[in-house]
Amino acid sequence: MSQILFSGVIGLFLSLIGTPLLIKLLASRGYGQFIRDDGPQNHHSKRGTPTMGGIAFILATVAAYALTKLLTGSQPSFSGVLVLFLFAGMGLVGFLDDYIKIVKQRSLGLRAKAKMAGQLIVGTAFAVLSLNFANLRLLTPASTKLSFTQDFGWSMGPVIFVLWALFMILAMSNGVNLTDGLDGLATGASVMVFGAYVFICVWEYQESCANPFTAGPGCYEVRDPLDLAVVAAALMGACFGFLWWNTSPAKIFMGDTGSLALGGALAGLAICSRTELLLAILGGLFVLITMSVVIQVGSFRLTGKRVFKMAPLQHHFELKGWSEVLVVVRFWIIQGMCAILGVGIFYAGWAASK
Repeated sequence: MSQILFSGVIGLFLSLIGTPLLIKLLASRGYGQFIRDDGPQNHHSKRGTPTMGGIAFILATVAAYALTKLLTGSQPSFSGVLVLFLFAGMGLVGFLDDYIKIVKQRSLGLRAKAKMAGQLIVGTAFAVLSLNFANLRLLTPASTKLSFTQDFGWSMGPVIFVLWALFMILAMSNGVNLTDGLDGLATGASVMVFGAYVFICVWEYQESCANPFTAGPGCYEVRDPLDLAVVAAALMGACFGFLWWNTSPAKIFMGDTGSLALGGALAGLAICSRTELLLAILGGLFVLITMSVVIQVGSFRLTGKRVFKMAPLQHHFELKGWSEVLVVVRFWIIQGMCAILGVGIFYAGWAASK
């Protein structure tokens, strides 16, 4: 369990001290945020704020995991490394998008097809690799069965699984991307979900079917639950450190570099911990904001009318007169309730099986 503490503290420390260094570097090069004219007018004052801040917590998370393994003398697991691969790979796609926006001065960044291709390549590599590397109990990092609090039903087969994994990865990465519109909103919400995954993965480790004392009804068939908790703790700590600088008024934005990476990490943790459908509850704020965009676009195309003043949902409330900080805090409360509900359902599922 010391690994979890080490990874969280190291991730927090590295992100806390590394982010201001990144701010100075980005500011010296003039890599400031581009603000679209069709967004809320009060956001124009943010123009020029350094972006691509996701670099800070990506590096902090990976370094925290590596240093934890070095300090504790423990071996990395395939599950942990694969989640970090998905996290960093999606971050790289986002970085290319941000780089083109800021450095090449092309406001839309990567072409839509190129951005989608990058996400598909990284996601497919993760999905395929996650069905390999079986341990002595023949468990692979991912399962071809659907999961809620545990696997259930019949195997969907490797091809359908890859498509399902891609859907989850794209949905969560773009969900976090849509949420990242106000200072600290996506970062704070992500901290809560990663915190929930620390608890879930620790519980799966304690109630593992590989443990002769807990094997039986309700035990968890997860390949590397403890190492997934280490990864989740590193992510939580790194996001906490970044939030110090990202909260209102933000000194730096995460950009697509950060939002795509965080979404990938959430999807990876859900797939490897066998809680795929539960993620929709644990990350309820991301789902809610994504659905607001789907509803807005669908309504406008079908009826020519808009349901919200502006989508994503956080901007609707800004245009209704809520201050940015008020929107962020209230949305954090919503996300906190979603995380608590998700953990409660997870625990109830274990208790009901006993």
